Amino acid sequence: MPPSPVAPDPTRSERNRQLRRVALSGLLGTAVEFYDFLVYGTVAALVFGELFFPGADPAVGTIAAFGTFAAGYVARPLGGILFGHFGDRLGRKSMLLLTMGLMGAASFLVGLLPTYDTIGVWAPVLLITLRVVQGLAIGGEWGGATLMVVEHAGERRRGLWSSFTQMGAPLGSLLSTAVVALVVTLPEDEFAAWGWRVPFLLSVVLLGVGLFVRLKVVESPLFAEVKQDRAESRLPILDVLRRPRPLVLACCVGIGAFTAQSLLTSYLISYATGIGYARPQVLTALTVSAAVALVVLPCASALSDRVGRRPVVLAGAIASAALAFPVMALVDSKSPGLLIVAVVLGHGIAQSTMYGPLGALLSEMFGTKVRYTGASLGYQGATLVGAGFSPMIAGSLVAGSGTSTPVALLLCGGAAVTAATVLFVRETSRTSLAEADTDPDTAGNSNAPHTEEISA
Repeated sequence: MPPSPVAPDPTRSERNRQLRRVALSGLLGTAVEFYDFLVYGTVAALVFGELFFPGADPAVGTIAAFGTFAAGYVARPLGGILFGHFGDRLGRKSMLLLTMGLMGAASFLVGLLPTYDTIGVWAPVLLITLRVVQGLAIGGEWGGATLMVVEHAGERRRGLWSSFTQMGAPLGSLLSTAVVALVVTLPEDEFAAWGWRVPFLLSVVLLGVGLFVRLKVVESPLFAEVKQDRAESRLPILDVLRRPRPLVLACCVGIGAFTAQSLLTSYLISYATGIGYARPQVLTALTVSAAVALVVLPCASALSDRVGRRPVVLAGAIASAALAFPVMALVDSKSPGLLIVAVVLGHGIAQSTMYGPLGALLSEMFGTKVRYTGASLGYQGATLVGAGFSPMIAGSLVAGSGTSTPVALLLCGGAAVTAATVLFVRETSRTSLAEADTDPDTAGNSNAPHTEEISA
C-alpha cells in the first residue's frame, strides 16, 4: 500500500491564507479611501472654484479651491498621530475600520452639500470641514493598512506584499478618474448642477465592499504579541520624537513621489484644461497612467526585495528629475497622444518607481510598538510637504510666468530632496522586524532604556 500523502502544515497554510486576505484588504481598503480622497481633488480642479468660491476671477477661484485641497493634506499628519496612537495602543484592525467609515461618510456628505448659491459662506466652510475629516481618515489609513501587510508578511518579500497597499492609490485614482470621466460627458450646466455629486455619492457602495473585506482579517501577529505582553507604548508619538532621525528621514524620502503625484494628477487637470485640452482627454491620460502604475508598482517593490529599497527609490528620483522638463514640454504640445505619453512617463513610471518601495521602507524604520505612529507620521509629513501645497504654488507661479517651467522645477526639486535623503537612509530590506524592535538606533525601540549605556 502506498504511503499516505503528508498533510500540509495547517499553521503555515493558515498563515499564507491570512496574508493573502490581508493583502487584498489592504488593496481594496486603500483603493476605496484613495478613491474618495482623489475624487475631491479631481472635482475641485473642475468645478469647485465656481460652485463654492464665486465672485473671484478663474485663477483665484482655482487657487481657493486647491486651498481646501491643502486643508485635507494638513489634516493628514494629525490623522497619522491620532490613529497611530490608538493603533499602537489598541490595535491595527479597529483603526482601519474606523478610518474607512469616516472617509466614506465624509465623501457621501460632500455629495449632498449645498453650494454657495444656496447657503452662502457656510458652503465653503462645510466643504473645508469635510475635507479635513477626509484628511484625518486617510492620515490613519495608509499606515494601518501597510503595517497589517508588512507585519503578516515574511522577511524575504515584504516589499512585494506591501505593494498591494501601494497599488491602492493608482487603483483608487483609476476608479475616480473613470467615474469622473463618465460624468464630465454631461452638458456643462448639468455637470455643474448635479453631475459632480455622483462620484461622491457612489462612495457609499465602495465603503460597503471595503468594510466587508476588512472585517474578515485578523489582527497583526506582531502587535498581538506586544498586546499579550502588555508592552504597548503609553505615548507612541513621544517615543518617536525622542529619536527623531528616522521620522525626519521618512518624511523627506517621500517628498519626491508626492510632489510628482500631486502635480501630475490633480494640478495637471487644471493646467491642461487651461491650455486647451478637453476634460475627457486629460482624464483619459490619467486613467492610462494609473493602469501603468498598477504594473510598475509591484515590479519596483519586488525589485527592492532583491537589490534593496534605496537603489530603487534613488532610480525613481533620478528618472523623475530627468523627465521633468521633457514631460512638461509634451504636455505643452497640446497633443492628446503626447499628453498620455507625458503622464505615463512622469507619473506611471518615474513616480511609481519612487513610491513602490516606500510602504516597506517606512515600516521597517520603526519598531512594532510605535510603527503605526512613526510610519504614518513620516508618510503623511511627506504628503503635506510634497503634495499638499504643490498645486497652489504651481498655480501661482504659472499664473505669473505664463509657462510650465515652474512645474518642471518643482518636480526636480522634490526629486532632489528624495535623492539626497536616500543617501542617509539605512538599507532595511534585509533587516528583520524583530531587529527593528531591539535596535537602539531605531525610533521604534520605545521600551529601550534611554541611558548612556545604550548610546555607547
